[in-house]
Amino acid sequence: MAGLWRSYQALMTKYPWRVQIVTAGSLVGVGDVVSQQLIERRGLAQHNVQRTAKMMSIGFFFVGPVIGSWYKVLDRLVVGGTKSAAMKKMLIDQLCFAPCFLGAFLCISGALNGLTVEENVTKLKRDYTDALIANYYLWPPVQIANFYFIPLHHRLAVVQIVAVAWNSYLTWKANKM
Repeated sequence: MAGLWRSYQALMTKYPWRVQIVTAGSLVGVGDVVSQQLIERRGLAQHNVQRTAKMMSIGFFFVGPVIGSWYKVLDRLVVGGTKSAAMKKMLIDQLCFAPCFLGAFLCISGALNGLTVEENVTKLKRDYTDALIANYYLWPPVQIANFYFIPLHHRLAVVQIVAVAWNSYLTWKANKM
């Protein structure tokens, strides 16, 4: 396991952007597998591989690039690694970024699932508030720790590891018709 971590860090040093995106996409996919198998209890025979591929594509093309870029912007907005700076980053992240990101995620997943604009708006009205409240239960303490203890280039990976559970919830929410 230590060797795998060293290899990951070496790749992260050499290709930080690519590794962050691949990590995010892969872990969003893992979240969907967990959702289908543990939450929805579909069983392997009923596993929707196409859905997992769609969710992974959201991870690769939306989650990874957007969150990776956001953390860079946030580090420029609030400089430093103090407890106070971590608290400020968490507040900006949770009050400004999280609501927008969550809405975009749900809309993108709805579009990839073939929903019309009207159906997507209806689904967003139904699911957004619950998802945002759930977000506020999980992410503030995680983000304070992330912003205080974790170097910038590892934040997305740390968040995505915690997010396996969150992604399981989100993919269930996003795919619940």
